[in-house]
Amino acid sequence: MPPKSSKPPKPAASGPAADAGVVSHGMAQRLAERDAMRRHRLLRRVLGWTAALLVVAGLAWVALVSPVLGLDTERVTISGQGTVVDPAQVAAVVGEAAGTPLPRLDTVALRDRVLDLNGVRDVEIRRAWPTGLDVRIESREPVVAVPVDEGFALLDADGVRVRTDPAAPEGLPQVEVPLDDADPLALDAAIVLLNALPPELRAEVEHVSASTRDAVVMGLRDGDTVEWGSAEDAALKVRVLQTLRAVPENAEVTVFDVSAPTLPVTR
Repeated sequence: MPPKSSKPPKPAASGPAADAGVVSHGMAQRLAERDAMRRHRLLRRVLGWTAALLVVAGLAWVALVSPVLGLDTERVTISGQGTVVDPAQVAAVVGEAAGTPLPRLDTVALRDRVLDLNGVRDVEIRRAWPTGLDVRIESREPVVAVPVDEGFALLDADGVRVRTDPAAPEGLPQVEVPLDDADPLALDAAIVLLNALPPELRAEVEHVSASTRDAVVMGLRDGDTVEWGSAEDAALKVRVLQTLRAVPENAEVTVFDVSAPTLPVTR
């Protein structure tokens, strides 16, 4: 049997066909690497957004749901209640919101509730982070006492009735104008008069009467009477009255008529 002849090995391919195979393999590898980098960047972006959403959700839960920022009534401060507003009533209204997270607390509605309380003229409510409130009240302080069946109605500078006392508080001028008067402007004129007086002169007023809005009369604590007239020219009337009372020749005068301030009369 003749011996098998051995064939020489086939030489390696060369030329354009071989180069195309190498280029194709290298391009595929680069494309695969680029796709892997894109997937990696996309994964990092998704993980970043997910982490951010979790942080936001956590913060929202802490701020709006959890008791971490809940209103603590021990950290509520109330000021400006004056002599009329009962701070216990204010605290009771605020206390109804205890535990409510501060960011979710409706301070506008809470302010309206406090304004409904007797003697409150205005109120400002500020959040005192992290769990408190600062409640600043402007009270309706009485400036006059008006006789009524139950005693004396105490009115503030706006003519609002803040409370009724059995007797007129010491130092508070009495206004002799019925609250149900057919001419409420008479009461307004009396209050305008008291608001126009400087503090040192207002402290001397014992009572005010007003049969009409143009016939306001003041009685002072030293017994002098001031015929004031209408509410017009209040500032000028104050200056004329102070000047007349300071003149030594008027030491015995008991009636000062400044209803026409350019032509005052004493007697």
